[in-house]
Amino acid sequence: MFKIFGRKTDTVRERELLEIEVTEGIDCLGDFTFNFHWQHKGEKLDPSWKIPGNDLTFGEVVEHLKNKGDVRINGDAGHRLASSMGVDLQYFGGTGSDIPVGDIYVEGDADTRMGISMTRGNIYVKGKVKEPMGNLVEVKSQKNGYRQFRSITDIVTNGLGGDKLVGCQFAGKKFIINDGTVKDTIGARLDVPAEIVKRGDVDLSTGILMRNGTTRINGNAGKNTGALLNGGTIIIDGNTDDFTAIDMIKGIIIINGNAGKFLAANKKNGIILAKNGNPIPPASEKPLQSVDQQLLISQGFNPSGFKKFE
Repeated sequence: MFKIFGRKTDTVRERELLEIEVTEGIDCLGDFTFNFHWQHKGEKLDPSWKIPGNDLTFGEVVEHLKNKGDVRINGDAGHRLASSMGVDLQYFGGTGSDIPVGDIYVEGDADTRMGISMTRGNIYVKGKVKEPMGNLVEVKSQKNGYRQFRSITDIVTNGLGGDKLVGCQFAGKKFIINDGTVKDTIGARLDVPAEIVKRGDVDLSTGILMRNGTTRINGNAGKNTGALLNGGTIIIDGNTDDFTAIDMIKGIIIINGNAGKFLAANKKNGIILAKNGNPIPPASEKPLQSVDQQLLISQGFNPSGFKKFE
């Protein structure tokens, strides 16, 4: 069962609220990628599939959000809630740009990877949020009884809009995140000359699809760091797990530690500087040039012990 009805919002216009009834956490609600549809071609999830126990499809939920409608989940949300929310994905015939969207309300808990690669909208959660969460930070909630989360990329790009951060500081073009949480996809799709600094370890896909700016992690990072990097700079003051710089197009990745196995798989261009790593051919280890040393010094690192992979 689901209901659609109007309600007043902070703006003058009305926004439709779509309700989803769940008895257990369902994965990929509001997931604009449909569990990375391009990888499985609809075998794991398709927009046409109906949400268990409901009369609407996964695709209808995403279209509702794209039309700036809100969604309420009456129960728990599963993994990857609101993945890439706010992105008009080219794979589905979109522009590849960010678009305004509605908000999601969760009446229960949210499981891991909520908001990975999310670029617009708000998520309100009444219960607990399991880590790692996605490209999100908490702000002081506008709704009583809920915690409110916004996209890191959205805040850096479009400003706080009156919201007050929890455990973070944002001034000028620098966003410092010190909220003690573990996150995936920090800085996803960043396309402005700003700096994001996360204090502490992170998990998957830091800086995925970045085009501009800098994302710096003062700690270790998980797999797929710098995946599909298309400009900008990623700095890890620690180690990364495997598949760093996979499908990298251009940009700079600096790792003050070990970059893991399968480094630079299918890399097109760009600079990778790290202390250690096992690259996938044709990428290989090269000696540092003077310009590489100057780059490291400019970012506060002693070039001694660094290697170049290209």
